[in-house]
Amino acid sequence: MLKEFSRTQLMFGKEAMERLSKSRVAVFGIGGVGGYTVEALARSGVGAIDIIDNDKVCLTNINRQIIATHNTIGRYKVDVEAERIAQINPNCKVNVYKTFYMPQTQAEFDFTLYDYVVDAIDTVTGKLTIVENAKKCNTPVISSMGAGNKLDPTAFEVADIYKTSVCPLAKVMRRELKKRGINSLKVVYSKEEPIKPIEDLEIDNQDSARREIPGSNAFVPSVVGLIIAGEVIKDLTGVGKSK
Repeated sequence: MLKEFSRTQLMFGKEAMERLSKSRVAVFGIGGVGGYTVEALARSGVGAIDIIDNDKVCLTNINRQIIATHNTIGRYKVDVEAERIAQINPNCKVNVYKTFYMPQTQAEFDFTLYDYVVDAIDTVTGKLTIVENAKKCNTPVISSMGAGNKLDPTAFEVADIYKTSVCPLAKVMRRELKKRGINSLKVVYSKEEPIKPIEDLEIDNQDSARREIPGSNAFVPSVVGLIIAGEVIKDLTGVGKSK
């Protein structure tokens, strides 16, 4: 009998699809990267997805975030995402948290409940807290490094944090993780040198609270999100992993 994920099962097999249907994945950050990660997880048959973000869709999200349209502006991203998941896979259990993940809010989450954790947030403090909690619970975790101000989607690769270079965010994460005694972390990053955003007084004057506004586009964050989802799916099923 044909099902939503029949074409995936032709590649992965029935046993792997059953593992995915019993898996629970937490995605922290439902933006340009995290939104596409969730999209691929839902379309791969993951049985439960926790989505964590306290932001609302705004006009400037439309250029890169899969949940952002003129119809969703002003709505919480997690609410829009939950509706989208339900339309893709009604059997997927979605847990919604309108929360900005930081040390102050970490008590809301039990990482032992997750089969995998995705870090797709922007703040270093939050990223470090996610990684620390995942490592304490022996829960697999993958982290997105800098995708802003990048133009080459083919330059992104999967690596351990201590084998990264060039990426400014990865450099900070390496230093801080070393201080915390964390000796490994799977990340997606790029060696492409970040470009300097073009100065635009019209844009700057409308967002004076954030002088360092990163440039973005439709084709880089999406690729990063899909790479992350691919790693999660392969790790959960064991399919496509190198021997």
